[in-house]
Amino acid sequence: MLSSQCFQNRPTLSSTCGAGTVQEFGGLQTYITGSPDSKLALIFIADACGYEAPNLRKLADKIAGAGFLVVVPDFFYGDPVIDPEGPNFDINPWLKVHNTDKGYEDAKAVIAALKSKGVSAIGAAGFCWGGMVLVKLASSTDLHAAVILHPGPITEDQINDVKVPIAILGAENDHIFPSEQLKLFGEKLSAKSEIDSFVKIFPGVGHGWTVKYKADDESAVKSAEESHSDMLNWFTKYVK
Repeated sequence: MLSSQCFQNRPTLSSTCGAGTVQEFGGLQTYITGSPDSKLALIFIADACGYEAPNLRKLADKIAGAGFLVVVPDFFYGDPVIDPEGPNFDINPWLKVHNTDKGYEDAKAVIAALKSKGVSAIGAAGFCWGGMVLVKLASSTDLHAAVILHPGPITEDQINDVKVPIAILGAENDHIFPSEQLKLFGEKLSAKSEIDSFVKIFPGVGHGWTVKYKADDESAVKSAEESHSDMLNWFTKYVK
């Protein structure tokens, strides 16, 4: 379900990075950024590296600047993948504990918490593991829009069940979610006349490029920022 590509350029986690604050929200420790009074909210569902990844929080801050309240919950309860190459690490027990069904239930609690504070429109972005959670959420109308970035394995049945406007941003060089499969899913989504969809394959990049770029790699930064703009445009269009 996860591969070595998930952990290339893995971040140095920081509990204090970002312009926002960490609070308990929806039963989870959550990085929160943007206006607390905004009626438009976005949920970021992280990859296996978790919610303390600096580039992820930097992206949350940037998107919050467009008027959204952005929440980045710790779906791994303080147990992200830190050293996948360590001698005692086994991804399978980790995935059993941090399975996407549990992530889905936790995300529903976050959605309920946002609604209880008066938020009127909610979107969500999912990265890798988070994309597998998000495609489940997108089968209901709890969200106004979804953006999946370099998803982990998702199925054709899950795509067929999507009920909200969805964008999928994928990498040309992705062992986990090959571009050929993304093209097929794009065709499936295009045939669903009842919802809008947007599927894009970014050339020359690999899995995780949207948040695992190196700041000194000009080309990588440019590709990441293009994906960020696409994501923001999608949310601006539908979360309002």
